Amino acid sequence: MAMKNLLKEDDIKKALDQFKAADSFDHKKFFDVVGLKALSAENVKLVFKALDVDASGFIEEEELKFVLKGFSADGRDLTDKETKAFLAAADKDGDGKIGIDEFEALVHE
Repeated sequence: MAMKNLLKEDDIKKALDQFKAADSFDHKKFFDVVGLKALSAENVKLVFKALDVDASGFIEEEELKFVLKGFSADGRDLTDKETKAFLAAADKDGDGKIGIDEFEALVHE
């Protein structure tokens, strides 16, 4: 499912533009600007599935690095520092990856 079916294209562009600079990514602000926080838990889980590129049921660190590209091909790669901070914020069970419930909880925290 394409992100533009769940989120407004203008909001995606605005969010990506806001975090264009390396090491500027803040997941809470990004989720708010892109419109994820306003989505239902069910729709947030659809976004998760779109970001789970290998359909493993988890967003692993390697997939997380490219998370902005999941919203738009124009998105930049996250830096290693941003990727690790994002993973640390979401990975509540410490298994080194983000599950669907962890992602939904992070979006709506």
